[in-house]
Amino acid sequence: VAKGFKQKENVDFFDTYSPVTRVTSIRLLIAIAAIHNLKIHQMDVKTAFLNGDLEEEIYMDQPQGFVQPGHENKVCKLTKSLYGLKQAPKQWHEKFDKSMISNNFKINESDKCIYYKSIADTHVILCLYVDDLLIFGTNLNIIENTKGLLKNNFDMKDLGETNVILGMKITRTPRGIMLDQAHYIEKILKKYKYYDCKPVSSPFDSSVHLYPTENDAFVLNQHEYASIIGSLRYATDCTRPDIAYAVNILSRFTSKPSYDHWNAITRVMKYLKGTINYGLLYKNYPAVLEGFSDADWNSQSGDSLSTTGYIFILGGAAVCWRSKKQHIIAKSTMEAELIALASAGEEASWLRDLLSEIPVWDKPVPPILLHCDSTAAIGRVHNKYYNGKSRAIRRKHSTVRSYLCDGAINIDHVRSKENLADPLTKALAREQISQTSKGMGLEPKNF
Repeated sequence: VAKGFKQKENVDFFDTYSPVTRVTSIRLLIAIAAIHNLKIHQMDVKTAFLNGDLEEEIYMDQPQGFVQPGHENKVCKLTKSLYGLKQAPKQWHEKFDKSMISNNFKINESDKCIYYKSIADTHVILCLYVDDLLIFGTNLNIIENTKGLLKNNFDMKDLGETNVILGMKITRTPRGIMLDQAHYIEKILKKYKYYDCKPVSSPFDSSVHLYPTENDAFVLNQHEYASIIGSLRYATDCTRPDIAYAVNILSRFTSKPSYDHWNAITRVMKYLKGTINYGLLYKNYPAVLEGFSDADWNSQSGDSLSTTGYIFILGGAAVCWRSKKQHIIAKSTMEAELIALASAGEEASWLRDLLSEIPVWDKPVPPILLHCDSTAAIGRVHNKYYNGKSRAIRRKHSTVRSYLCDGAINIDHVRSKENLADPLTKALAREQISQTSKGMGLEPKNF
């Protein structure tokens, strides 16, 4: 391992950025695999960072135990990348990139870690996350050919049909493909001593309002609180959109958690205990991507900032979602909804571009239908003029208008009770949580 901490910027390293595929892309490809009955295999690159070719001139001390007698004062000149170097991830990705392009693979412009190739009526899609590789193919022959190509270029480990990727378990069932984190959730429940707790039916109590802790004397176990939030964030980002709002709210108090914040986080853990085996079930229908957008007008925020929520469904389950505090103070519910629509529209446009380069997906890709429960926001968006005083809101209006005019999205009205983004912006009752979770494709893993 090289002593990368001794490297100097613009001397022995320049760029260090290396792209990795988004978890959203992985879920989208799994949904497409369920719809088109694609085979999914997995490979692992052994010592991935050792494959990179260096562009800079780098010298390192002789490794301990390999110092040449009589040449103790000499150093080694690196010709290949080594673990520890700041540019090692970037050089590895560039090497893999060149290898794929030289073998007639094309790069998806929306996600630079997705590669695809078509031969006659067969297709193969590669999805790279550092050294983990998912291979989606229309048949086993093209997958095996791709594996052979990879083995000729890199030292690979063939893991066969995919089982686990990034801590998410992938299970084929008669009804579709299940993506769950039951093992991970069980692990964090045991780690933080919540495994034997009594389950509850909702992740957040709608009657509770949380505020920052003003007196440091009331701050409790900040380190452990932050650790739990980090663990919950990973579950939220991967397979559990139903706890996104609760984790979003609780993340705001990581620096100074009080007794009330600990009570709220305990409730989330109790909810996970009762839904430990829930996962996203992707089916072969409907083969249409649609989104839901919503906003809550600063009911839980002490700084007057609203919460944006959106979710996109494909194959009967969620492929993308977000619950996030807005950065602009909205003066009305309509403005809050407009800000949320702009964020959802941006994500819809990206998803549409991603789908347009997936070889098994029908072309041309139609506009993504976005559902919104605010007639005022929809009316404002369909009006090409915005005469409000806020310049920031005007930009959001122009953003949504551009997506509409370009044919990236369509917007229609949906009742609040049927809006799947509703639980991403506010705490709901037990019945509504159960209903929206089913709409998101969350089902118990009981097979």
